[in-house]
Amino acid sequence: MNANAPLPAPPGRTRRIVVLVLAVLGLAGALFVLRRPLMMSAPRCAAGRWHGCYDTFNGVVLMTLVALPAAALVVWALARRRRAAGVSPAWRMSLAEVGMVHGTVPFLWMTMMPGAAPGVAPRRVSLVPLRDLVTMGSGGIVGNLLVFAALGFFAPMRFRALTSVPRILALGAGCSVLVEVAQYVLWLDRVSSVDDVLVNAAGAVLAALASRRWWRTTPEAPSELPRPALEPAG
Repeated sequence: MNANAPLPAPPGRTRRIVVLVLAVLGLAGALFVLRRPLMMSAPRCAAGRWHGCYDTFNGVVLMTLVALPAAALVVWALARRRRAAGVSPAWRMSLAEVGMVHGTVPFLWMTMMPGAAPGVAPRRVSLVPLRDLVTMGSGGIVGNLLVFAALGFFAPMRFRALTSVPRILALGAGCSVLVEVAQYVLWLDRVSSVDDVLVNAAGAVLAALASRRWWRTTPEAPSELPRPALEPAG
């Protein structure tokens, strides 16, 4: 037996490496597929122009990808601060917080982009389930699934109260209803559809199931628990 032989990597570490490699490969593949549409908005975004960058889907996606290093830096700073304060798990909590914001805000921005005639075209509401689903197309369905996917993926990792599928379903549906109501109230020339709510909520649930093994299942720290009320002196 060779005493100098390297020890095998722990199973947990091997799984993390595999997940990281698959994530990098998936991101690289998505960038390769979307490279041409994204590059169409790159000159305007680089020049800081609002029109053609922040008011287009391609421009918002491009700026979201450009902001990834800054988001990673925020995760590192939050995790370092938590580790110094003795908070555990520091990295998971920090990643979940930044991931929820960075992965949800761009999609919310895109859903609130006005149509061709905001304030002029009549407000439109569709309350018949599955009627608009057949007209969305594959791109529309995928986009609606992704609107609250980051929220569904990271929220159970950060908040123990959300570690259940029914609660994530309620969270995704509730947030989607707020978006549809805002589209109607602000008169954005967008269709406020019940199918959007259904697909948005389904996307949140599917993403939550994908992160189930990392859900926050540990009890709260003693300092975070509510203090019992003091009994009056007898």
